Amino acid sequence: MLSIDAQPALVEESGASRPLWLTTEADLAEWLAVQSPEVESWTRAHGFQGERHRVLALPGPGGALAGAVAGLGSLSRLDDLTLWDAAGLQDRLPPGDYSLATPLAPPAATQFVLGWLTGAYRLTRYRSGPVAPQAALIPPRAADLRYARVAARATGLARDLINAPANELGPAQLAEAAVALGARFDAQCEVIGPQDLESRGYPLIHAVGAGSPRGPRLVDLRWGGPGAPRVTLVGKGVCFDTGGLDLKPSSAMQLMKKDMGGAACALALAHLIMALEAPVRLRVLIPCVENSIDGNAYRPGDVLRSRKGLTVEIGNTDAEGRLVLADALTEADTEHPDLLIDLATLTGAARIALGPELPAAYSTDEALMGQLRSLAAAEADPLWPMPLWPGYEEELAGRIADLGNVSASPFAGSIIAALFLKRFVTLARAWLHIDLYAWNAKERPGRPVGAEAQCVRALYRLIRARFG
Repeated sequence: MLSIDAQPALVEESGASRPLWLTTEADLAEWLAVQSPEVESWTRAHGFQGERHRVLALPGPGGALAGAVAGLGSLSRLDDLTLWDAAGLQDRLPPGDYSLATPLAPPAATQFVLGWLTGAYRLTRYRSGPVAPQAALIPPRAADLRYARVAARATGLARDLINAPANELGPAQLAEAAVALGARFDAQCEVIGPQDLESRGYPLIHAVGAGSPRGPRLVDLRWGGPGAPRVTLVGKGVCFDTGGLDLKPSSAMQLMKKDMGGAACALALAHLIMALEAPVRLRVLIPCVENSIDGNAYRPGDVLRSRKGLTVEIGNTDAEGRLVLADALTEADTEHPDLLIDLATLTGAARIALGPELPAAYSTDEALMGQLRSLAAAEADPLWPMPLWPGYEEELAGRIADLGNVSASPFAGSIIAALFLKRFVTLARAWLHIDLYAWNAKERPGRPVGAEAQCVRALYRLIRARFG
């Protein structure tokens, strides 16, 4: 169902391809010096300066298209090229086959192909009209095509899931998507259904999903050899969040189909790990719920017992993500994983602090965080470290229970949510919590307004750096 496969973005070598050059603003004069006088005068006549994301079609004999040149702006070196320099070229190039005429080193070539594929994503399955033809690329030989293709497919998977409307993607359908992914790679996959969650010891997941006729589920996917390092992913799978009895206003509910963005990114990361055969023992836990309202909905003031045994006093039913994650993290933690990662569209406070493009990252391991930040920058998949400030732990004190699910203070909401999750992780050798947005708030080349896979490539690089 991947939208990215709607058309072939990459093609085999052919004699009909046109050259595509890349140039920075600083290198434009050097590029022009080796072009024909006709191309030089055409380029100058059109005021092309090598601006980033600008593409100029070049004329050939008889007015035919001879090729094109794409600007890289102020990029200092071609080796620093990222996927976002190539993403969106299909929207600017005339349809046809192109071959890259500018030599690139293997890392930059891989990024270029990844950007080309990522920019080919189109959400078309809800439209009845024909799909417009796109330009296709003969990939440069230096590129790691296997990685580029898998990473682009992972992005497409996450985008497709997050973009899906809630009437199409509820808890059952999200669980089915996880099962289908596991089946592709011979993973073991168990789905604990709504009738069994309470008896199997997942009371918080059951409580959050109890108000919806589309009952909650917990996906438990396992893949990899028994002797390999344990990597466990937990993804928040709230398929729609009304806020529960603490009902959101309509303006805040508009994007709540994306509240399962953490689950989508966890599945995208699992896709990368399994498709590229990372030498790890992978486990993925996805609590799939809809936070809705009926007579069974949990209430403000309720006290719920967690899988860990801690009691939680509900101060706000709209802070449901941390509750379903708490039960899943508790289960994940029992196996002492070498690396435990949870991904969640958890707090608006993280967006206020860092904006939509920069996920907030938390860890008890500063060296791990430093390594992740460096790898994220290299992958153009950024995040920002945030503190697990212990002085705020008292904000989670419950009046009549072990802890509350929210603070009475309006400050430091993302930190306090991370501290809540930390109470349920005590045995893992390393833990990362990613508070992400999973949405492009504005139109950019290769990044249309809508769903986005965040931190997927960065976390994959971290896993390979640590475990081979």
